[in-house]
Amino acid sequence: MQDRALRNVNDGDGGAVYDEKPDANSKASSESIGRAREEGDGEIGAEKEKEGYGQEEEEEVGSGESGELGDGGGELEAVPSRGVSVRDVNHVASIPNGGLVAWLQVLGAFVLFFNSWGIINTFGSYQAYYETNLLPSSTPSAISWIGSIQAFLLLIVGAISGPIYDAGYFRSLLIGGSFLLVLGQMMLSLCHAYWQVLLAQAFCIGIGCGMLFIPSVAILNTYFTTRIGMAVGLAASGSSFGGVIYPIVFHNLLPKIGFGWTTRVIGFLILATQFLPTLFMRVRVLPAKKRSLLDLRAFLIPAYSLQVFGFFVGFMGLYMPFFYSQVYALTRHITNPDLAFYLLAIMNSSSIFGRIIPNFLADKLGGFNVVIPCTLLSGILCFCFIRASSSAGLIVLMSFYGFFSGSFVSLPPTIIVQLSLDARDKIGTRLGQSFACVALGLLIGTPIGGAILDRSGFDAVWVFGGCLLVGSGTVLVLARGVFRGWGVMVKA
Repeated sequence: MQDRALRNVNDGDGGAVYDEKPDANSKASSESIGRAREEGDGEIGAEKEKEGYGQEEEEEVGSGESGELGDGGGELEAVPSRGVSVRDVNHVASIPNGGLVAWLQVLGAFVLFFNSWGIINTFGSYQAYYETNLLPSSTPSAISWIGSIQAFLLLIVGAISGPIYDAGYFRSLLIGGSFLLVLGQMMLSLCHAYWQVLLAQAFCIGIGCGMLFIPSVAILNTYFTTRIGMAVGLAASGSSFGGVIYPIVFHNLLPKIGFGWTTRVIGFLILATQFLPTLFMRVRVLPAKKRSLLDLRAFLIPAYSLQVFGFFVGFMGLYMPFFYSQVYALTRHITNPDLAFYLLAIMNSSSIFGRIIPNFLADKLGGFNVVIPCTLLSGILCFCFIRASSSAGLIVLMSFYGFFSGSFVSLPPTIIVQLSLDARDKIGTRLGQSFACVALGLLIGTPIGGAILDRSGFDAVWVFGGCLLVGSGTVLVLARGVFRGWGVMVKA
C-alpha cells in the first residue's frame, strides 16, 4: 500500500508536500483524502486532463497511507493520481497568502536582497574610491567592469540556481551563496591590484549573490498569490536598504580604520544577517517534476519576449546614476566630498519606497500599468542630470530617480508571475532565463557608459542612460498591448 501511495503521488504530479503523516486506519484520514480527490477533480482535474497532465488511475487509493521521503526530509501525502494535491504548486487555493510563516519568508527574502542587490547598489562608493585611491591608474570604464560583472553574475547564475531550487536544494544554495559572499568580501579587504579586486568582488561575490537571488523570489510565489506584488516589493526593498546602510558604513569607517578593515566589517555584517534566512526560510512545496534549465516555449508568448527585451534595454541604462553620480558630483565640484559619498545612500533610501509603493499598486492595477510610467519618468530624470548644478538640485533629482527606478528591480518578477498564471510550476525557470537575458544588459551598460565618459563627458552619459530607459518604456508599452490590449483602463 505504501509503494502504491508513493506511485500515485508521483504519477499525479502533485508535488513534494511536507506534512504530518496521517493515521492509516483513521476515518478522518480517509475523508481528507476524499476531499482532496474531489477538489483535484472538480477544480483542476478536467483542465489538467486537457493539457495532458491527468493520468488514468491504475489502482484505488484506499486507506490513505503515505510514503516517507527518501532523504528523510519529511513525508509525502498520499493523493489520487488524477488531479493535483491541495498543496501542489499549481493549486492556488492552498497558498496561504499570509500568516506568520509566510511573512517570515518575506523577512528572509528581504535579508537576501539586502546582501545581494544591496551590495550591487553600493558599488558606486567603491567606484569613486577606486578611481581616486586604490586603482588610480585604471580608467572609469575598466573599474565599472567590476560592478557590471558582479551584477551580471547575480542574474546569470540565477538562471542556474532557479532549476536547482526547483530540484529541492534551496538550503544548499542559501549556505553556499552566503559562504561565497563572506569569502569574497574578506578577500577584497586584502586586494591591492585590479585583477585581485576583479576576482574577489566581481566573481566571488557575484556568484554568491546569484545563488541567493532567484530562490529568494521563487519561494515567495509558493506563499502568496493575491499579495505577491506586495510580498516581492517588501522583499526587494532590502536591496535599497542595503544600498543605504553599506555606503554609510563604508564612508564613515574608511578614514578611521582604512579600506581593509572597513571591508571586513561589511563582511561580518553580511555573515551576521545571513543567519536570519537560514533560520526562518522553509520550502513549502516543490514542483513534482524536475525543471529544465530553459523554457524556450515561453519566448513564443509575445508579451513575455517583449518584456524580456524591454528590461534588457532598460537595465543597460538604469545604473548610470548609481555608478557615476558620486564621481560626477566630485568632478564638477557640485558637492563637498562628504556629501558626495552620501548621495548614493540618499538615492537608495528613496528607492526603498520605490520598491514597496509601486508593487502595492501593481496588485491593484497590474504590473505593466505601474512599471511603464515609472520607467519613462526614470528616463526623463536621467536627462535632468545634465542641468544639475547645485547640491540641493542634485539631492532632489537623485531622490526622485531612486524612487521611480526602484520599480525596475522589484516589478519584473511580479510581471513574470502575471504572464505565467497558467504555468505556475515554471515560474522559477522563466524568472531565471528572463534575468539571464537581462544580465547581458547590466554587463555591457555601465562599461559602455564609462567609455562614453572617457570620450565625451558626463552629459553624454546621462543622454545614453535616458535614451535607453525611454526606449525600454516604449517596448514595455508594446508588451502590455499584446498581453491585455490597448485600453487605458485595463488591468495589465
